[in-house]
Amino acid sequence: MSAASRYWTLVRIGAAGKRKIEEIAQAKAFFLGSFPEFMPRSEVPDALIQRQLLHWMREAKGQSDANKGFLSERCLQCFISNQIDRVCQKLATQFGAEHGFTCGDLLPFVLNDDGTTTPVSPSYQSLLREIVQSFDPEQSSLATWTTRRVKHHKELNAFLLEHGVYLVSDWAILNDTSPKQLQRIFSEFHHLTPIEIQQAKQLLESYHAVYRAQRLKQRQAGIKGQCLPPTTEQLHKMGMSLSTQTSKRLTPETLMTQLQEMASRLREYRIYVRGGSLPTESLDVTTDTGTLAERIPSLDIADNQDTPDEQTEFLSFYRQQFLACLDHAVAQVTDERVKHLQRKDAQKAQKFLTALQLFHCQDRSMTEIAREVNLQAQFHVSRLLQLKSFRADVQQQLLVRLRDLCFAAAQRSRVFEQAKAYTEPERLQTLNQQIEEALDEQITQVIQEAARSASTATTAKNQTTTSLFAERLCRHLDTRRNSP
Repeated sequence: MSAASRYWTLVRIGAAGKRKIEEIAQAKAFFLGSFPEFMPRSEVPDALIQRQLLHWMREAKGQSDANKGFLSERCLQCFISNQIDRVCQKLATQFGAEHGFTCGDLLPFVLNDDGTTTPVSPSYQSLLREIVQSFDPEQSSLATWTTRRVKHHKELNAFLLEHGVYLVSDWAILNDTSPKQLQRIFSEFHHLTPIEIQQAKQLLESYHAVYRAQRLKQRQAGIKGQCLPPTTEQLHKMGMSLSTQTSKRLTPETLMTQLQEMASRLREYRIYVRGGSLPTESLDVTTDTGTLAERIPSLDIADNQDTPDEQTEFLSFYRQQFLACLDHAVAQVTDERVKHLQRKDAQKAQKFLTALQLFHCQDRSMTEIAREVNLQAQFHVSRLLQLKSFRADVQQQLLVRLRDLCFAAAQRSRVFEQAKAYTEPERLQTLNQQIEEALDEQITQVIQEAARSASTATTAKNQTTTSLFAERLCRHLDTRRNSP
């Protein structure tokens, strides 16, 4: 259901290049005269109305009553213009603040109708007219068809790519990436290790065996639509498929995180080869409400003197080492980024450090940072910082450091030594794997917390940065700045 007024109010770009909403009097009179059961403020059944208007429009071709056909089409075009406006507003809300554009920047690409109230030459094809002419009510609703056409508009997508936005879901990207392509991209573009590439290939193959196979069956059965996130059942099947190859058992939550990270890397590559800037956010971004404090028990040895045990000792050790390892990882990744930039441009390296400090430690917006470091627009700051890639590198380094420490601590413990005498080697391997999975899950939580904080900071002024990641990063930047 939609408001009846959407069929006679046209959203268009005025002579000054600004968004303008215009009531088309002839379309309003025609609509209310054709559907007298509805009032101007009524909610109307879109599917029924659109089918009737489309019928009149096509029936009038070659007949003397061309005006009825034209006005029917005009009502449909008004509806389409309002839907285009909604789509562009949503894109601007999702990506505009971080990537440096507004709804007003998007609309001129897809609203090229001049608002004329007389029949136009058949050779003139505005996007509104193209959408009406290609619309099939048997296949989709007009709102859905309009959304699809806008998101596939060539010039609009070129503009979004320039600003680091690629309008394809994670799941569609994974569907049409082959293991061979993934190996080349992860090796040549992301420079991952052979082990990381092999793990990614196995994950992608499991995804294809479950998700893509079911998707193909749906399409063969005539079921279409966008690629939705994998269900819990599908993730369980992927996990079982992976376990036969690697003997690892991953939870659905861990699998979802790894799939999204893999898609994110592939998305960055696609933006790069299409001439766009990095980084970007997925259309399928989800959030997790857990925090590190909620996931690691706050244990104090002094409060447990009466019942000391191996678990208490291990968790106490873990809490003591986590911050130290995070500090090392942050310092290493920051230093590597600076050295990499210095080899190309010393000024760019300094701009990187300044922008990193302003964003994470002073809660400055991307637009403000761009002015501060003499960059043209905020999306240039996004490309300089590459925050998603930066966090991913810290996450990887943190996992490696903590894993080695925890394995060493576990193997020194009395529990582990006693287990060796009674447990098969396969069971010990499983215990090691469980430690690694637990660490990966904990670290992923910290990085997700940092990503949420960074995302909020790009859209809200005076937003206090509270993530543990940002806190330790700012501490390192202060130390670096004050060191001789």
